[in-house]
Amino acid sequence: MSLVPYALTRRFLFSLDPETAHELTMQALMGTQGTPLQWAYGAARVEDPITLAGLTFPNRVGMAAGLDKNARCIDGLGAMGFGFVEVGTVTPLAQGGNPKPRMFRLPTSRALINRLGFNNEGLDAFVANVQRSRLYRQRQGAVTRPMLLGLNIGKNAATPIERATDDYLRCLDGVYPFADYVAVNISSPNTKNLRSLQSDEALDGLLGALAERREELASKAAASGQAPRRVPIFVKIAPDLDEAQVQAIAATLKRHGMDGVIATNTTLSRDAVKGQAHADEAGGLSGAPVLLPSNRVITQLRAALGADFPIIGVGGIMSADDAVSKIRAGADVVQIYTGLIYQGPDLVRQAAALIKKTF
Repeated sequence: MSLVPYALTRRFLFSLDPETAHELTMQALMGTQGTPLQWAYGAARVEDPITLAGLTFPNRVGMAAGLDKNARCIDGLGAMGFGFVEVGTVTPLAQGGNPKPRMFRLPTSRALINRLGFNNEGLDAFVANVQRSRLYRQRQGAVTRPMLLGLNIGKNAATPIERATDDYLRCLDGVYPFADYVAVNISSPNTKNLRSLQSDEALDGLLGALAERREELASKAAASGQAPRRVPIFVKIAPDLDEAQVQAIAATLKRHGMDGVIATNTTLSRDAVKGQAHADEAGGLSGAPVLLPSNRVITQLRAALGADFPIIGVGGIMSADDAVSKIRAGADVVQIYTGLIYQGPDLVRQAAALIKKTF
């Protein structure tokens, strides 16, 4: 359990504009990680290893992408007891994202709406931050069962959708040597036309290109005398898909040898929050209202993909019981984001412990 009661911290943070609170939190994590002060939010990791896509996850609870877009706080997040942390989404070039305000709380529903738009410092700064992290340096040594690191990639807003593959390939080239797995974000609702990459023809072309480039990168490493390394690729999809679309995506993932799927991103639906302040703001809705839609997609994916295809379940985990529901729906491991904002770091250990006890 973290030393500082999160209820006190949340009261202060929720008195601020959401994006201001987010930036303040990231600055605090960046300034305290690796110091004695990280014990204010740190916790011992629950050990509950599981092997997926050739990787050993120390436990089944991860940090979802989007919180740490620039990979500045890997070690601070890791101190909370996560089995894996995913950072990004990173784009080839730095970009400011969409105009402010672009984050909104819906506390009645324990939800958030954001339309940030992949605001980040760009690929070069992102990779430099990864290399500076203590976790990365530990992985170069003989640390037993280190926390895993996922690097999440996307496209620049200014890149025409017809050239999106170029951006993803450039990002894959940049992050490949440093990632335990690469997450391909084709499902954010906040970059124009991005979700069109989930359609049959576009997804087929993108994943085919990524699969080919990965083989080139693996062969290049082997030719230079390095240990052969085939980095797993996971694809992140939306909850706003019907069953036929889910089945088509599942078939395409398997056809191109993808290693896993992340289900799901935020939703465009507002059915669960109608009439609330900010409910009509454009952007992706996250938090409690996404739990059931996300679980529905996970169940459909599991049926389409079979028992052994790795699924990372994310969306609406606000309690340990919610995390268990994701595993029951068909996920192998889970990620949290909005739940961390509403419930605090103790949620990480609670979820990991209940999953370990239940399964």
